[in-house]
Amino acid sequence: MKNNTKLRIALLGVGLFTLGIVQAQDASDDAADVWSAVEAEWDADESNDKRRLERVLTDNFMGWGKNSPAPRSKESTIMWDRFNHKQGDMLAHELYPLSIVVHDDVAIAHYLYTSANEDKDGKVEVSNGRYTDVLVRTDDGWKFIAWHGGDDE
Repeated sequence: MKNNTKLRIALLGVGLFTLGIVQAQDASDDAADVWSAVEAEWDADESNDKRRLERVLTDNFMGWGKNSPAPRSKESTIMWDRFNHKQGDMLAHELYPLSIVVHDDVAIAHYLYTSANEDKDGKVEVSNGRYTDVLVRTDDGWKFIAWHGGDDE
């Protein structure tokens, strides 16, 4: 009987340890997927993908860029993005992840960036800034529900 109890306790311990590893792996995979979604959005912006925001923003998205007087809806964000692309294009960017927190189906990503943009007159400007993105897990992968940030000017 004692040996059976010890075996059960040992098996329970192994099971809990394995569960902890699986949960840690799931959290790590989620964080990697979230970061991949953030990077993909910036890459799509640089490649001038005009439909990217329609795909990556939730319908109830509200984002507040530092250059905006108030939070903007998905429709407003798309409108201003199209206007901004008529003024110039992103030539290059680099992202510097600081932290990603995943809680169930919500993720928060904090990061810094450097980007180079060329205006329609050919002038190139390099800027640095920071963003906090909030994403939610959907059937189509991670999508942005909110963000805040911009240049550090």
